[in-house]
Amino acid sequence: MNNIAKELYEQFKIGKATVAFADEILDSLSDRFRELDGIMEYNQLKVIHAMQVCRVQEGYLNGTTGYGYNDLGRDSLEAVYANVFHTEDALVRPQITCGTHALHLALASNLFPGDELLSVSGKPYDTLEEVIGIRESRGSLKKYGVTYRQVDLKEDGSFDLTGIQNAINEKTKVIAIQRSKGYQTRPSFSVAQIGEVIAFIKGIRKDLIVMVDNCYGEFTETIEPSDVGADMTVGSLIKNPGGGLAPIGGYIAGKKECIENAATYLTSPGLGKEVGASLDVLRSFYQGLFLAPSVVNAALKGAILAANLFEKLGFAVVPNSAEDRHDIIQAVTLGSADAVIAFCRGIQAASPVDSFATPDPSPMPGYDSDVIMAAGTFISGASIELSADAPIREPYAVYFQGGLTFAHAKLGILKALQNLIDAGIVPAL
Repeated sequence: MNNIAKELYEQFKIGKATVAFADEILDSLSDRFRELDGIMEYNQLKVIHAMQVCRVQEGYLNGTTGYGYNDLGRDSLEAVYANVFHTEDALVRPQITCGTHALHLALASNLFPGDELLSVSGKPYDTLEEVIGIRESRGSLKKYGVTYRQVDLKEDGSFDLTGIQNAINEKTKVIAIQRSKGYQTRPSFSVAQIGEVIAFIKGIRKDLIVMVDNCYGEFTETIEPSDVGADMTVGSLIKNPGGGLAPIGGYIAGKKECIENAATYLTSPGLGKEVGASLDVLRSFYQGLFLAPSVVNAALKGAILAANLFEKLGFAVVPNSAEDRHDIIQAVTLGSADAVIAFCRGIQAASPVDSFATPDPSPMPGYDSDVIMAAGTFISGASIELSADAPIREPYAVYFQGGLTFAHAKLGILKALQNLIDAGIVPAL
């Protein structure tokens, strides 16, 4: 690193020893980063090819208002997503407010009273508990007569195939798989692992609909769950595929019937995909998707640096320093509420927006414990941007993700570490 950059780190009150420690680790990661660059290049070419095949043109970047009839840009974007994910159809809309909404939309539109939803990846992410009805909530699937069961993962974090086979019954309609770890310290699933369990499920009953929660996983590998048999692949545009530019939105890519059901549920019977104005977001949706492989690459490099750095300091990290990456999330078990808070405040202090704010744990809609969230982001809550969050509960693990550039991700990691050092939680380096 040049001396000018070192001086700038001092302006962020990051000690020279902290910077030197990180640079020593970075020197050992050049081969790993080169492999990530290969994945990024493949995905970049895949996205460009999809845009060319779908003949994206400048006029498609402009939005529509009102009903959104004949919105060629919206329809083309959905064709691009279907091409990228190799699916029959896709629904990509600003009217989908977040990842949880996209998942609820996919589930509620394809499940009916008397049907059963089966999660084969154990307990779902916290915000889905009220969607399903695990925690009582107005409008949950449970309220509409949809039952729920789950098969917990085995102790080693793998799928329990025997348990899955025993759980599937005549009422089972949709199988849910969560790719990322959520607020757990289990490994995230590779696309290959997801493909193996989908093949097993389809071997039991071909008519079962498999939905994969793909949040945080897009473009971390060269294939997606839709390439290995998922009937619906679901995610948020303010995570990976929005590339840091999409201001809102979600997507569902999959079988045509499933997408038509989702579109009808989102709008109205008889209207489906034909309505839904794109307003002024199409340019950011297209350009965000174009940038997504590169942005995800930066986030992955930041996560790998964090894993190596905190593992070397003796903290449990998931994934560990050497494991392959299947999402952008890095879990670090810090062991105390004070450590979690200090880490998150370091991330906030390294942000370009609201760096002066001090995150505190507080109740959050959809969560059953206080949560601390650090995110000085250009798009509110965009977790493809540098952010960290954690529920204030055992085992006191923090979840770090994002970074539109690697330089920013590195700064956030170093500031978080420096905060832990300054608080006496980590010994001076």
